[in-house]
Amino acid sequence: MKTVADRPNGSVQAQQPAPSDTPRGQELLANPQLNKDAAFTDQERADHGLRGLLPWRALTIPEQVALELEHLRHKGDDLERYIGLTALHDRNETLFYRMLTDHLEELAPIVYTPTVGYACRDFSHMLRRPHGLWITPDDMDRIPELLRNAGRPDVRLIVATDNERILGLGDQGAGGMGIPVGKLALYTAGAGIRPTLTLAVSLDCGTDNVDLLGDGLYLGYPKPRLRGAAYDRFIEAFVVAVEDVFPHALLQWEDFKQHNAIRLLDRYRKRIPCFNDDVQGTAAVVLGGILAALGETGGTLGEQRAVFVGAGAAGVGIARLLQVAMRGSGASEETVQRAVVMIDSRGLIFEGRDQVEDDKLPFALRREELARLGLDPGPSCDLERVIRQVAPTVLVGTSGRAGVFTEAAIRAMAGGARRPVVLVLSNPTSSSEAVPADVLAWSGGRALVATGSPFPPVVVEGRQHVIAQANNVFVFPGVGLGALVAHAQELTDGMFLAAASSLAEMVTAERLAAGALYPALTDLRAVSRRIGIVVARAARDQGLGRLATDEQIEDAVDANMWDPAYEGSDPGTGASSTSFS
Repeated sequence: MKTVADRPNGSVQAQQPAPSDTPRGQELLANPQLNKDAAFTDQERADHGLRGLLPWRALTIPEQVALELEHLRHKGDDLERYIGLTALHDRNETLFYRMLTDHLEELAPIVYTPTVGYACRDFSHMLRRPHGLWITPDDMDRIPELLRNAGRPDVRLIVATDNERILGLGDQGAGGMGIPVGKLALYTAGAGIRPTLTLAVSLDCGTDNVDLLGDGLYLGYPKPRLRGAAYDRFIEAFVVAVEDVFPHALLQWEDFKQHNAIRLLDRYRKRIPCFNDDVQGTAAVVLGGILAALGETGGTLGEQRAVFVGAGAAGVGIARLLQVAMRGSGASEETVQRAVVMIDSRGLIFEGRDQVEDDKLPFALRREELARLGLDPGPSCDLERVIRQVAPTVLVGTSGRAGVFTEAAIRAMAGGARRPVVLVLSNPTSSSEAVPADVLAWSGGRALVATGSPFPPVVVEGRQHVIAQANNVFVFPGVGLGALVAHAQELTDGMFLAAASSLAEMVTAERLAAGALYPALTDLRAVSRRIGIVVARAARDQGLGRLATDEQIEDAVDANMWDPAYEGSDPGTGASSTSFS
């Protein structure tokens, strides 16, 4: 690439005609997949009709990143930064992904949680250039046509949401599109999956959010949310269309409400390659943190006891995978059953209680277990009482209720465990079950704390504790990469166990000594690579992926991890895609 120094000022170079199908001039600058902005070289400007359309100096991509960071950091708040990053994405995809990849720790909380939640809430009043596809019940008979309208003939990864359970904000209607768009950005930054191979989908089947329905500028499908058999027919039509139009695609279900999340996962997981990140991705991340914590707490996985506050899709998913892992470690069935105690919004879950959904029944305490623990599931059976009687080593919060981890509850945890593991997973930050500084103060600095939203380090008695984020981004990019490399026919519990174990192994001794149960986000590419490899191997070993040697799998993972950079002197090469062949 020419620099300022070696470009003759005002020189006229011999021009070779560009291919007729390559965009030129303003059309090229308006194409975010091909645009390089000021990084077009002198020769490229001559070849593609860009003379005079850009300032004189040609920048390198590191210089462009520095300028964009300067713009971003001058903005007043994170929502404005989100809008700024979206504008960059709309203008120059390669630069957007270069900046996100290189500055993930700073930018991930803006591109995704917690900022994306506020963007979803205000979506109809913020939309500039649409990303992805919106499919409504009116489109039932033409979904294949809509999928083809995306203009991406070789989609390999789809993230789809029905928008009903967006983070801790609930039903956000068409605005839920921000979630799959953000997830796919992290797939590219974290695992190098090319954006041309991905598609974000909002299954906009209406909304029950009265604020949205009453908003005269709401952009979504303005009817009450589809339910029952009609909803199931809508989802089935979508799956059939995906099978037809994108037969090699991996489908990630995202932010469906609990009952639908688990029900649809169980219905489709053996029919098409798919997974639910809220159920399985969260489970693998949390299990990885628990496994990492054993390096500080001592003991085995089979000796752990976990109290869950919150029994939605995330809580049920974590409990499911934890029990699978405990069985795999050799724990007896009785030990496995006793290891999980669940509390939902109606209190302790036990056999015979009214209104216990089918998803939660496997974790209902039997009457003899209640008696053994000395628990009377009445009004006096609060979290502190449960903790004192169960003596858990792990406390998991997925409730979406701020402050539910009280001082009394955390002190009870610290009284029964030498190094209690406290996982404050609800997001956004305003929904966190507790503030890490309080958990550490109430536990005398002994707790190992991880959170769903980012928190700064905490100093207790002169010692700094790093608060690692139990972020699904540590798992889903690598799982997706491995599944695509392997051409996995199904994503199994064994694959998510492999991901969790690898994640735990990536936590360095230094991080763990500082209280961090997860790697730094700056290590995400390495984490995703390793998880991609072990998931592809698991698919092969389970007879659900293509046959390949370990060395071939590693080479394939490396070959399919795109590093965002401008490619070739012909801008048309910038849109080339890795095929996962």
